[in-house]
Order: sequence, then C-alpha cells, then structure tokens
Amino acid sequence: MGAAGAGALALGVPAVASTAAGAARGDTPSRLVFQHGVASGDPLPGGVILWTRVTPTADAAPGSGRGGRSSLIWEVAADRSFGSVVVSGAVSTDASRDHTVKVDVSGLAPKALYWYRFRVTGGPAAGAVSTVGRTKTAPATDADVAKVKFGVVSCSNWEAGYFAAYRHLAKRSELDAVVHLGDYIYEYGAGEYGGKNGPVRTHRPAHDIVSLADYRIRHGQYKTDPDLQQLHGTLPFIVTWDDHETADNSYRSGAENHDPAKQGSWAARKANADKAYYEWMPVRPAVSAGNRHIYRRLRYGRLLELSMLDLRTYRDREASRFGKQSDSNTTTITGRAQMEWASGGIVTSPTTWQFIGNSVMVAPFLLPPLNPDTTKALTDLVGIPEHGVPFNTDQWDGYTKDRARLLDAADRAGRKNVVFLTGDIHMSWANDIPRNAGDYPRAGTLGTEFVVTSVTSNNVDDMVKAPEHTVGNAAAAAIQATNHHARWVDTDAHGYGVLTVTSAAAQMDWYSLNDRADKHTGEYHAQSWKVGAGTRRMTKAAGPAR
Repeated sequence: MGAAGAGALALGVPAVASTAAGAARGDTPSRLVFQHGVASGDPLPGGVILWTRVTPTADAAPGSGRGGRSSLIWEVAADRSFGSVVVSGAVSTDASRDHTVKVDVSGLAPKALYWYRFRVTGGPAAGAVSTVGRTKTAPATDADVAKVKFGVVSCSNWEAGYFAAYRHLAKRSELDAVVHLGDYIYEYGAGEYGGKNGPVRTHRPAHDIVSLADYRIRHGQYKTDPDLQQLHGTLPFIVTWDDHETADNSYRSGAENHDPAKQGSWAARKANADKAYYEWMPVRPAVSAGNRHIYRRLRYGRLLELSMLDLRTYRDREASRFGKQSDSNTTTITGRAQMEWASGGIVTSPTTWQFIGNSVMVAPFLLPPLNPDTTKALTDLVGIPEHGVPFNTDQWDGYTKDRARLLDAADRAGRKNVVFLTGDIHMSWANDIPRNAGDYPRAGTLGTEFVVTSVTSNNVDDMVKAPEHTVGNAAAAAIQATNHHARWVDTDAHGYGVLTVTSAAAQMDWYSLNDRADKHTGEYHAQSWKVGAGTRRMTKAAGPAR
C-alpha cells in the first residue's frame, strides 16, 4: 500500500443494487462499481480524508462478505479536468473491509479547492472510474481568516422523508464544509419510524440492525440517496455520531432500544456499529493512549476551533427519565478523559471562537404541564411526561455536574465566545446558556447554542399529525414561557442551518423545507440569529448573513 505525498488506509463498506438492475436503468459500468459515490471529510490545512466504496461484482452487496480484492489509484487535482494532478497513490480493499476505501491525503495547500477521483486498476472491476468529487482544505493554523461558512445538519431518517436538505446545501458553493451532528442513519426496522403518514421509503434490512452485516447494509442504503451523494461529492463533512448510529438513547452499557435477551450483548452491537461507521464515513478518528476515538478538534486559522464531542460512548445511564435529577459528581456524559480534553481545549484555545459540535442540547429545557395533544407529541419525541418535569435527562439536563464542569472551566478562563452547535431534538432553537435558568437574564450567561432541526426525522406536528405550525406554535410558546433563555424555538419545520463566522459575530441562518415527503421540494429562509463576539447573548438578525 503506497502513496505519493499521502498516507493511505483502506477500510470496509457495503454495496447495493445488482448489475442487472443497474443495466436496466442504463447505468454505466463505472456507476455500477461506484454505486455509493465519493466523499471527503475532516479537512486540515494540508490534507483531507477521501472515501469511496467499490462493488467489484454484482453479488458483492454491502454486508454480504462476497467479492474479490480490488486495487485502486486515487488522484487529487487542482482542476476538474485533472490536467494538474497534485498528489496520487495506490490503495486496495476487499470484503474484510466491505470493499470500502478511505485515504488520509496529505501534501495539499491550505484553504484550497481540489477535485478527486478513484480508478480501479486490479480485480474484477478493473477499468472503472468513479465520479469526480470536490473538496476544500482548511486554512493554515496561523492564518487571519475573515470568514468561515458551514452547513449544519442532524437527524436524517430514511423512512421519514427525502434528503432534499442535502440537495439544497450542495448548491451553496460558498460553504467550507458540512457539520453533521449525528443520527446520520437510523437503526429501526422497516415501518417502525416513518413520516407523518407512514414511511416514505423503506429501510433495509427489514429488522432492527444489530450485526456488522446489518449496519453495513443500512449505511450502504443511505449512501445510495442521490442528494446525499451529491452533497458528499461537493463538500467535506465533519461528523460525529449520536444514538441512532447504534440504538436509540444509548449509553455506555446499553440503550433504550436494545434488548439483550433478543439482540445479544450491547458491547458486541456497539462494536459492530462503530466498525461499520468508521468504514462508511469520511472521518479521521483520533488516537490517544492507544485508543481510537471520534472526539477530535479541527481548526480554521486564528478564527475558530471546532471540537466534535462523543456523547454516547462514555456516558452513564441517566439517573431517571422523570423528575428532578440527583446526578452526582461521578455521573458523566463525556467520560473523564473527554471532559479533560474538551475543557482543556476551550481554556487553551488560541482562536477567537470556540465551537463545540454537540449531539444533545446543552441549554436547560424545562417544561410545565401542557395541552394534552401538544404534551403527547413532546412526550413521544423527547421523553417528557404529561405533567411536566424540569429536565429531559437524555440531554445535558441529566448530567448537570458535567455541564457545570465544562461551562465553569470556560468561564474561569474568561472565554466569551463559546458556542455549541447541536442536533438531536428535531427542532430549531437559538439559546442563551444561563448561569441560572431561574434568574435569567439577571444572573448572566455562560455561552450560546444554535440547535438545528432534523433533515427528515419526526417533530411535533408529525407526531400529532397536525398541520405545520399550528399545534407546534402553541408548544413553542409554552417552551419559551418557562425557558426565557430560549430566544427562538420552531418545533415543526425540517431543514438545515448555515453558520457564518467572522471575528465580529457568529450567525446561524435556518432554512426549512416545504415538504420532506417531496423529493423535489423547495425551501425557504425561516429565521436568523447571531451572537456578537464577547457578548454571550443571542440577537435576532435582519436576514441571512452574506
């Protein structure tokens, strides 16, 4: 395994669709071999991860364990026509890696646009060439960067709708990368968690995914979505996982959606999910003390650092689903090593902004009793009982001591520009993070939080099968009535966010889909909020950032 100016690593991935089926569609041989597209991720000033999956023979479907070894050449060029190849190298893959390929490319220029492709040089699919992908590297670490723009997404359930949000993001050529905050796939069986009127399309395999083959098949299915392929082939992704990449409401030793009597040991299921994820995703795992982990930090010049957290692998089970929590000093959502890494990174950061890629909401979420219809939707969605409780314990509200550790460390260090980017809850929020939620705003704030809604996964209007922004508007008003630090809440819309960061401010622009069940749906600008440097306070913006 060799590379010119790069380090190469081949990993595993599943396939889809047979050659016969593809031929009936008029696909080219190269399209049949590279059925899952190409992708890039984790941009550095001089490098980036490149990814693809080879289907060497018609029977070498994802998770099948079939298919012979393939040898490939990868190329990175400064132009789309590949007249100026900058770096290239050789790599191989086989069924032990589920025929996935992952290359950690180095030797690139900072803050540069590149095109890349893969060519099969040996094996049953020799001669096949992938589509051309486009990627961007990060600026030099000491560069004075005027502006960075990220697309921000979360919670993309195959059965609940089409991934039109990805299509709209792919059109935004000004973006530097896409930040995916988790629930990239869902583990449920067919028909278990569809849209407002049932599944729009059906999960494969048909059962809850548990085995390594199951997770590979599911990842492979998601990677056949044309809008997801388009976005992956246009921009680098920066990803972390939440719970559904393994099982719903997961924690260190189990999950709400895991039955050991029927599905075996949690450790085995978690290992299967993690292996498939690392195979299928363009992510560069970090390594410390000999352990591979997904929490890691990326930098964009002197402007910002982005720390991506893992809030599922090391967390304790929440103390209670209902009522006031009594989490002790030893209860953790991050684990000790990750907490030290996260808080230490914020305290010592040399950049203007410290962003935290975070899968579950940090700001307190307090709910009183609500109208029964609205309450049922919120109960189903986030585990809030009918009569209301102070905390949703699957979020940081169930781990208040860890939340205090992280925020207090930033506060003591005088950090005024700590911003959390959050997914999971299938709603849009613009939050101040209060020192004391009961004494906001007088007691002051410790940071801010932008929460993006789901790409497709159900939210309040879907749960109660009501028109968008009817029952949901009442729910949003009730949330804000007891959570004054929640400056804006939308409980209903699906879509994505665009984050624009300058030295003066960080602004999130939320864009919503007209209809997630329509693969050709349009979009509209929903709301814009920003936080000025040094203020720790949200203010409404007049319109999208330029």
